[in-house]
Amino acid sequence: MAGYCGTSVISRENEPITSASDSVSVSQFPTLNRYIMGKTGDKELAILLMALQLACKATSRACNKAGIAMLFGLAGEVNSTGDDQKKLDVLSNEIFIDALTNCGACAVLVSEENEDPIFVPQEKAGRFVVAFDPLDGSSNIDCNVSTGTIFAVYEKQHSGPATVNDILRTGNDITVAGYCMYGAATELVITFKGHGVHRFTLDPSLGEFVHIQARVKLPEGGGKKIYSCNEGNSRNWDAAIKSIIAKWKDSDKPYAARYVGSMVSDVHRTILYGGIYLYPADAKSKHGKLRVLYEGFPMAFIMEQAGGSASCGMFKGKIQRLLDIVPESIHEKCPVVIGCNRDVDAVLEEYKIQGLC
Repeated sequence: MAGYCGTSVISRENEPITSASDSVSVSQFPTLNRYIMGKTGDKELAILLMALQLACKATSRACNKAGIAMLFGLAGEVNSTGDDQKKLDVLSNEIFIDALTNCGACAVLVSEENEDPIFVPQEKAGRFVVAFDPLDGSSNIDCNVSTGTIFAVYEKQHSGPATVNDILRTGNDITVAGYCMYGAATELVITFKGHGVHRFTLDPSLGEFVHIQARVKLPEGGGKKIYSCNEGNSRNWDAAIKSIIAKWKDSDKPYAARYVGSMVSDVHRTILYGGIYLYPADAKSKHGKLRVLYEGFPMAFIMEQAGGSASCGMFKGKIQRLLDIVPESIHEKCPVVIGCNRDVDAVLEEYKIQGLC
């Protein structure tokens, strides 16, 4: 072609991962689909994760249009653990169930919103099991505060039809874990065992999740001194939790308190800024309040892959690493103490100081 100079594609080799996402002068886009295929080489797992990201996009759209579409408010029912269901809880749950049931890669689904596990019909069943909270923090949705989805993926243990035992396993068996946050931007954070934690942001102009940060790690040394917990429960905490929070507040350089009330938002901030997130057991909720399979396990898995720690604190009479729990039911609860090593270690040491372990 006349006048062609051979330099129409701009070289961006030294620019950040995200440079392609906001430029019309490049021809390569580091999307989630490309990342999944490159990392896994497993087509069935890739199909499953593509179904998950489709459900995240649809849920993000629903959250963005909640006011216009009259999706604020209660649905008039309660979920499997007795929480009031919002309209968006119901819709997001239906979105994820439909996407995962029909992708051909799943055998069993466990959702916070369903009392029983969902067994995919054999003609559609694959080899993976997924536990998910379709809309974490939905109590915040009516006031436009960030919400999110949390998920964990396991592979079946045998070749026959799936059973509930394929999901009642320790968190160490997780293949993939992640969360999607619906806030100022829609961001998907995902980790494959041994491949680190990666961040993707939904580019509305492309309709694709674009890779923005590889191998995310908590800040060196623990980062900012931030604790995140619901202090409205403090009168029911055990002596160790009361003591460590008091020490952080009363030190020469006191910790800052930050608590959104959406686990996805609070954990996301902890990973990026440092500090600790706690939802400990207390006199009222002796086994904690967060669910093991679709809240505790995936967040603990991500936190450890990002270089942090994840513990239950005191649980069933002893200090336990969160991922070592063996759940006995799909909606089992546990205490959660996750964050940088500096602060999680301080909590566990406080149990020793108080003579509780």
